[in-house]
Amino acid sequence: MPQARVLVSSRGPLHTEAPHFLQGSAAAVSRERIPVVVVFDHEALARLVASRLATLIRARSAAGRSLVLGLATGSTPIGVYRELIRLHRDEGLSFRHVTTFNLDEYWPMPPDRIHSYHRFMWENFFSQVDIDPANVHLLDGTLPREQIDDACRAYEDAIVAAGGIDFQLLGIGKTGHIGFNEPGSGELSRTRLIHLDHVTRRDAAADFFGEENVPREAITMGIATILAAREIAILATGEHKSKVVLRAVEGEIDRDVAATFLQRHPATTFYVDESAAADLSRIATPWLLDDVAWTDALELRAVTWLASRTGKAILKLTQQDYSDHQLSSLVARHGSPGAVNGLVFNVLGAKIRGKSKLPRGKRVICFSPHPDDDVISMGGILRKFVENENAITVAYMTSGNIAVFDHDVRRYMDFLVRLDQERIGDGTAVRSLAETVHAFLEAKQPGEVDIGEVQVIKRVIRESEAVSGIEVLGLNREHARFLNLPFYQTGKVRKDPIGAPDVAIVANLLRELQPEIVFVAGDLSDPHGTHRMCKEAIDAALLEVYGHGATTNRSAAAPEVWLYRGAWQEWPVTEATVLVPLSQEELTLKIQAIFKHQSQKDSAPFPGQDEREFWQRVEQRNKATSAHLDRLGLAEYFAMEAYVIA
Repeated sequence: MPQARVLVSSRGPLHTEAPHFLQGSAAAVSRERIPVVVVFDHEALARLVASRLATLIRARSAAGRSLVLGLATGSTPIGVYRELIRLHRDEGLSFRHVTTFNLDEYWPMPPDRIHSYHRFMWENFFSQVDIDPANVHLLDGTLPREQIDDACRAYEDAIVAAGGIDFQLLGIGKTGHIGFNEPGSGELSRTRLIHLDHVTRRDAAADFFGEENVPREAITMGIATILAAREIAILATGEHKSKVVLRAVEGEIDRDVAATFLQRHPATTFYVDESAAADLSRIATPWLLDDVAWTDALELRAVTWLASRTGKAILKLTQQDYSDHQLSSLVARHGSPGAVNGLVFNVLGAKIRGKSKLPRGKRVICFSPHPDDDVISMGGILRKFVENENAITVAYMTSGNIAVFDHDVRRYMDFLVRLDQERIGDGTAVRSLAETVHAFLEAKQPGEVDIGEVQVIKRVIRESEAVSGIEVLGLNREHARFLNLPFYQTGKVRKDPIGAPDVAIVANLLRELQPEIVFVAGDLSDPHGTHRMCKEAIDAALLEVYGHGATTNRSAAAPEVWLYRGAWQEWPVTEATVLVPLSQEELTLKIQAIFKHQSQKDSAPFPGQDEREFWQRVEQRNKATSAHLDRLGLAEYFAMEAYVIA
């Protein structure tokens, strides 16, 4: 078992834990005004924070005292709660001496609604541990407006009466909000009703099946309430959080970014995964902070950064350019700017693989988390693999049925009824189904889980679109497998954890098809976590079948794993292993395949923060990748896709 190490931050040692984190020297983290622990992945992060909480709980229990926790909701803290539940179940961690105060709640919001934080906490944590319900404090989203101020003061009084919050768990929003302390929140603010920022409401739109359904107000602990906690842990995972993490950690304190106030707290720690830490100076540009141990990967990043910073092609970088940007040691290592330039130029050039350099005659599985990720992310390489006579199976891992608008269901039902009126079929079943569906949709509340009939219709819509999409690329319905993994079948945006049945389905497909190459979604910024969870299922299945995961060394019979990214981001050219050029005709074909997903066209149910349609993101992203290479001085292509071979 690996020896434990000390977690290092800009303010010194925090505590010990198994080495699932990245460290930096004191100089390398000198710009960080909040201690930051960078953990390899979200699961390790959850274990680390839960371990800290378990230590505090046990210490207080042994002393016969209660521990007071401030708790947050959301996709990042839920991993911590699941680990705490495991510790309770498997290791006897008791919550009998724990008192909790939740951070916030939408208003108005009945406690039994699917979006209620009251319901979230009981379903995902409280009901599965031995906490005394009398020790659970939740903000009330049902109060009349005129009673809210008094209730907020009473909440503050209850925190004081409990002895104050010992440990506050936080997430961070894209505006930098903590709790619902939106831009403009003051450092002296206390628990109160607040109007939600447009960005926050838009970010929550996926959960509510439309921004118009997101409440405009919420009740939240204030900045001063949060800062009064004795210890604070703030969590962030995913590429989409990297910019706000940088702003919160390295930026000036600013009322427009509430998380920056944590810089004044004496015992706050930021726990982030590698993706969320990507923009921190010690990771993005460590050579600007301290001496570095040069590696091939770091040299590649530094030289491409320098070329972009100076606006020059790589082969035109001079000694002066390197000297002006703290990179003289890199030139000294190789002897001359020309040697460095040539090395990096050749490394980037070797990544480019046209059709003739791509695999031929291989057994291939493309794992697509949703029924459109295949064409959105890798429509270009799929077409080239078809032309290279590879045996391709596209495995759609989830139905994607929650991402179908109700009006599409009405349209398809109207189509069936009209067919019935033309006397195609006996009609009885069609009319009965139509009546059931229309009655439900008429009475449906925003975010309400669909009845089984509607879920099936939406699934079939997505499946038919998926087949139509791959047909554009030269495949047909025989090349499509619809796995319909159980974890997704909640009818809600929030899914169940990946379980043994999910892994078994993927493992059985691997055993049946014996692929030589598998494509896996490595885009972990998917706004509702499906990509991350699907990768988790694939990793577990690879481990079961071949004795390895998607990020470890392959055995002789194991498939090569190619990671792609989806609609949200592309691999940087410095991280990519393979860059696949696309002609104008190939990009047009890819976009035509995306168009076949009509339920996601014009206005997708889960667009994230990007107003562009998926095809527009793809076009601009693929063109931007090739344009970046062009600016670096490499060959000019119309468009380009990027992949990482794990």
